[in-house]
Amino acid sequence: MHPLRPELAVAATRHAPTPVPAGIRDRFPALAEPGVVYLDSAATTQKPETVIAAITGYHRTHTANAGRGTYGWSTALAARVAAIRTRAAGFLGARHPDEIVFTGGATAGLGTIAHSWGLAELGDGDEILYNPADHAANVLPWHHLRDTLARFGRRIVLRPYRSTLAGEADTDDILAQVGPRTRLITTSHLHHVYGGLSTLEELRGRIDPAILLCFDCSQSGGHLPVDVTALGADFAVFAGHKMFAAPGTGLLYCHRRVHDRLRPFLPGGGSGVRVTETGLTGSGMPALLEGGTPNLPGILSLAPAFDLLDEVDLFAVAAHNRELTLRLIAGLRPIPGLEFLPGPAHAGCAVGYGIVSFTLDGIGAADLGFVLADAGFLVRTGAHCVPAAEDGDGSVRVSTHLYNTLDEIDRFVAHVAGIAGHGR
Repeated sequence: MHPLRPELAVAATRHAPTPVPAGIRDRFPALAEPGVVYLDSAATTQKPETVIAAITGYHRTHTANAGRGTYGWSTALAARVAAIRTRAAGFLGARHPDEIVFTGGATAGLGTIAHSWGLAELGDGDEILYNPADHAANVLPWHHLRDTLARFGRRIVLRPYRSTLAGEADTDDILAQVGPRTRLITTSHLHHVYGGLSTLEELRGRIDPAILLCFDCSQSGGHLPVDVTALGADFAVFAGHKMFAAPGTGLLYCHRRVHDRLRPFLPGGGSGVRVTETGLTGSGMPALLEGGTPNLPGILSLAPAFDLLDEVDLFAVAAHNRELTLRLIAGLRPIPGLEFLPGPAHAGCAVGYGIVSFTLDGIGAADLGFVLADAGFLVRTGAHCVPAAEDGDGSVRVSTHLYNTLDEIDRFVAHVAGIAGHGR
């Protein structure tokens, strides 16, 4: 197992990342609050000044609806949006800008796939493979799709597969589940609780190429280099707010090979959908999936987010998060009563992508989170939006990004050790 996995390893051999700039955290105004250590970037990232300026700038000057008018404010804004779409395609490794759809977030993107592709394409007896331990956004839409189709007499099958102890999708289990009616395999690229990276490269050449692959890249986008073409993705979703951009903004990648299988989603103004004698027709992608007024300030915020990530270098961000992850695991491992959830702590080699989850004997996750917050350490606790885990006490999740430091990790570990010792 390579620290960056195959699709990143090849590029890494040609690309020696420079360290993350020491003063980078100064660009994030919320981090100036004294005594606070933010360790919840898997929930949302802090926002740099340039992103904040892009959002407020839209509201301060030349506020308009993109492409809805012939006057300069509107046409200039439409050109900016088109340029950001092209930029996003290059950033994600897509070959064509029309493969990029702006959405309201990763959840909206996965829902779009389920409704624009699933409702139109899936027939009675077709199957989708999914991981019940994934985020609810990559679990519930498929159940909703199954329930909706059942109301119209089409019964599709959802086949669950397991995760490994390293927190990755269990490809052996996936292969055992694949059958002649499998139409889609969906997975988390980087698991939001376990921190395991799943590229599904072990499936290449071993499954029918007609089976579509869907990746939830909410946690990998902006944290490490992601190339949707190298992944072999047919669909991939990204959450803007987890890669330094504004909330309510997402990216949906749809490979051109699936474009003719998509139906309009939220048809309305700007979607290019027309009523004909034979039904609805669309003018093509990506307008087909972009009906209505988009979150324009959110889309504009993507540009400075990309600028920052290009400047810092995503290979450097990945290396930085790996160093923080390994330091965290090494520090927490000796603490009595501490148990790691699946993830890099159980991997066969030194890997880490900035997410580690654990429990501590004798104190519930929520209570531990309150104690940590009192000391200034902001972490996520609970079931972490995993539907199958909502009945339990959950765990503590630590998630890092480029603005975190080794000193913060060391202080966090010392505080957890102190809590564990106090409990004994």
